[in-house]
Amino acid sequence: MKKQKLPKIFVLDTNVILHDFQAIHNFQENDIVIPIAVIEELDKFKKGNETLNYNAREFIREMDKISDNQLFGEGIRIGKGKGLIKVEMGHPFSDEMAESLFEDTQDHRILATTQWLAQQKSDREVILVSKDINLRMKAKALHLMAQDYLSDKVATEKLDNISREVKTIEGVSEDVIQKLFYQEGGVAEKELGLKNTPANQLYILKGSQKDYRVPARYNKATRSVIQVKKEKAYGIEPRNEEQAFAMESLLNPAIKLVALTGTAGTGKTLLALAAALEQENLYDQILLSRPVIPLKNQEMGFLPGDVKEKLGPYMIPLFDNLSVIKRVFKSTSREVVKIEEMLKSEKLLISPLAYIRGRSLSNTYFIIDEAQNLTPHEVKTIITRAGEETKLIFTGDIQQIDSPYLDMHSNGLSHLIEKLYGQELFSHVNLVKGERSELSELAGKLL
Repeated sequence: MKKQKLPKIFVLDTNVILHDFQAIHNFQENDIVIPIAVIEELDKFKKGNETLNYNAREFIREMDKISDNQLFGEGIRIGKGKGLIKVEMGHPFSDEMAESLFEDTQDHRILATTQWLAQQKSDREVILVSKDINLRMKAKALHLMAQDYLSDKVATEKLDNISREVKTIEGVSEDVIQKLFYQEGGVAEKELGLKNTPANQLYILKGSQKDYRVPARYNKATRSVIQVKKEKAYGIEPRNEEQAFAMESLLNPAIKLVALTGTAGTGKTLLALAAALEQENLYDQILLSRPVIPLKNQEMGFLPGDVKEKLGPYMIPLFDNLSVIKRVFKSTSREVVKIEEMLKSEKLLISPLAYIRGRSLSNTYFIIDEAQNLTPHEVKTIITRAGEETKLIFTGDIQQIDSPYLDMHSNGLSHLIEKLYGQELFSHVNLVKGERSELSELAGKLL
């Protein structure tokens, strides 16, 4: 008779809970252990307005609902078909740990708990789950199993599709090309042999006879493929096909959510801002924001000035894009004067994301820059704040992530693109060619 495999035991690190406070519900029939060191660490995060603070509070409330003496004993079943959850008290460092890891830190206490469990439950797989690569390496050095939190990871093959979403159709007849140029409503999908096409799928149509190359988009409402023309917005004109795709989505009132990805210098934020200014009469406010991720040793507390002055350096890239648009016009032009008036009245507001999070956003054009530094939960929170007639633009480079606990598979921008692909209200464009300068493009490719 085949021996039944016992459920695994997953030991959760603090950063998993701060990333997703509902993580304990994502391990199926397996058991979960929360080291007491994790509870201690969460206590330090419970005050504040950031998502980390919110997640810490929500998890503590979640634990309080199921809390009784069994939580510190054999454990409590999380739900039907789910495993047990328990809080494990601290355990002394083993001789092996004491010889290798000299500091008494919370991370090392979590490791000590994991090692003790692995020894006590030798008949079961004990796995440390952490978003901290260094802690996972230390665990493996101690011959412990360790893995990243995988529940909200975007699969590699789906991630690869992000850079290949524009499809090419070869050998399109002259008749169809002419219809695409001149026929209102574009070309019916059946004329191109298409079926089950995702909403807002992007195409390059190549002619069979002449050297035509036509950017196009699938309109699911009319089941037709329409030409994407180069549209100018507030003095900014697309310089390549990807930018034309992006501008068309940014100016299309039927598309309420746009994701723009690409390396530095591809024009993501500039196009989004130009499109916002072009449509300013349609919205009560234009918001530009980005998450504040201090780089290396540059913590905000060491910067001089009040909160606004401390946050100023993080907003400079957004002001730089605004300056590019202003330079298109004369300093005394109506367009520049209008921008200055909008800044003064805060109809155009550039602000850190922390100051905007929590608001209900109605009739707003909201651009979120550097969205690759947001968690999936943070992206969801922002989108669920969108009220009537609000348009959201997320821009970012999934290859350049500053948050220590996110990667190209687990960040909110990748998650957004993978989950909403094919929805009529959503469009994603991956910008490839750098347009900032030849030097910028060369650096982006080779360095």
